Amino acid sequence: MATHSMKQQHGTWLATRTFQGDMSKTAAENLHLSHDRRSTTRLLLGRHEWISFPSLGVGPIIAKSDSGARTSSLHAENIRVEIDDNTVTFDTRSRDHQLISCRAEIIYSKKIKNSGGFSRERIVIQTIAEFAGGLTLPIKITLANRSKMRCPALLGRRALSGFFMIDPQSSFLLGAWNEMPPTI
Repeated sequence: MATHSMKQQHGTWLATRTFQGDMSKTAAENLHLSHDRRSTTRLLLGRHEWISFPSLGVGPIIAKSDSGARTSSLHAENIRVEIDDNTVTFDTRSRDHQLISCRAEIIYSKKIKNSGGFSRERIVIQTIAEFAGGLTLPIKITLANRSKMRCPALLGRRALSGFFMIDPQSSFLLGAWNEMPPTI
């Protein structure tokens, strides 16, 4: 049984929810939804997390967790495809806005629709993402100018799927930037 309570405190509403027993199973049964799949263990991720890309010499920087975005993205300026068409060089920024020159192999390019609904061809690279707490995983990221965005990196649902659940009310649940391993 769920109980809900709301109270006003200093002009804002505080909502609390209490769940008792096996409510999700009961709710699923009442709605005739499947409930017999076993849940896998997932890490709880905040809406913002510290991330590094050691092979690019980037990090730690802030990444926004965005389950609405399919693809992950990294801020990139001065994007240049080399003559061999297999390598890209670009600049990105450290957390204190210093330029970092990067080089990576191009996996492919694809059209990505931005939040305004406009499509643009973007280069996709693959690298290793390292989170606070030491978790590392391979990730495909597109290169885009994110200078007008608050976070230089975005974690899309393809990178998050199978590993994480997002708590949209919290940030930096995996740890602080100074707990990240040093970038080489």
